[in-house]
Amino acid sequence: MSSIETAAKNNGETVIILTNPKAGASSGGQVVAEVKRAIEACGISVLVIAKIDEAAECAKKLFQSGLLRTVVAAGGDGTLALLANHLPAEIPLTMLPLGTENLLAKYFGLTNNIQEVAGIVADGQVLQVDSGIANGKRFLLMASCGFDADVVTRMHQQRTGHIQRSSYAKPIWKSIRKYKYPELLVYPDDHETPIKARWAFMFNFPCYAMGLPIIPWADAKDGLFDLCTFRGGNLFNGLIYLAGVLLRRHRGWRDTHFENFSRLRIESNGEVPYQLDGDPGGKLPLEISVVPNGLTILLPKNHVLGKTAEKNAVERNVQG
Repeated sequence: MSSIETAAKNNGETVIILTNPKAGASSGGQVVAEVKRAIEACGISVLVIAKIDEAAECAKKLFQSGLLRTVVAAGGDGTLALLANHLPAEIPLTMLPLGTENLLAKYFGLTNNIQEVAGIVADGQVLQVDSGIANGKRFLLMASCGFDADVVTRMHQQRTGHIQRSSYAKPIWKSIRKYKYPELLVYPDDHETPIKARWAFMFNFPCYAMGLPIIPWADAKDGLFDLCTFRGGNLFNGLIYLAGVLLRRHRGWRDTHFENFSRLRIESNGEVPYQLDGDPGGKLPLEISVVPNGLTILLPKNHVLGKTAEKNAVERNVQG
């Protein structure tokens, strides 16, 4: 019997959990099973599906029938982005964080606590936020091109299973030795003259690996993305920029550029990789556009929706 036929037997709402066997710790399967039981204890039917095409087909049909409560991304940020690329923006998604970074879950203060996840599914509130399209692919958090994207690309080329932070040591060393820092030509919105840089970061949410505050004031509700570029093209410059980010002093430097945009194009005469939400995206050129309210997220009922926007405004004033 198919997942859709199974769900159709239930007269109430149904939750789909998409699992990602490559994400997170080996205990992830047990966590998913416990979350499933906790949700079912609330009187809600649960389908656990490992294939994205099957999960998407089932979710769309249940949503059209008014029987879908939410789709849970059991994995990391990449699992959530995978769902966003296969489902209409109106379908509410929530997170069971089992990945390495879980940036969006951390941003909203979500954990893989069994009862907490079940509570969100059973009695959560909906928030619509912006998303982005990069060369035809949807992304949620951020994009970048340059040295860090080269590291991400090398990491995923050697990936065979779960990623830990220590897994990045070898790719970082290879990028230090081999990346040439080609010049980037960045065209935000209708700019005719490009911004010239060697590093470029584009943020929807103020989320980056290891919590680096590159643009801590980014607001996923304003219909715009935030751009940050760095001009210098070598490892020494990179270490200086890293120190400036950690000290939150980089916004006032002559080597940096900050700007809001709704559309953006990046080109280069060199071979430059880009990454989306921590996963490799391909090579330049890159075109990005903002999709206002392009993602629907299910959050805890008591979540203060204005709190993050208020924090972003404070960050913007402090950095300004």
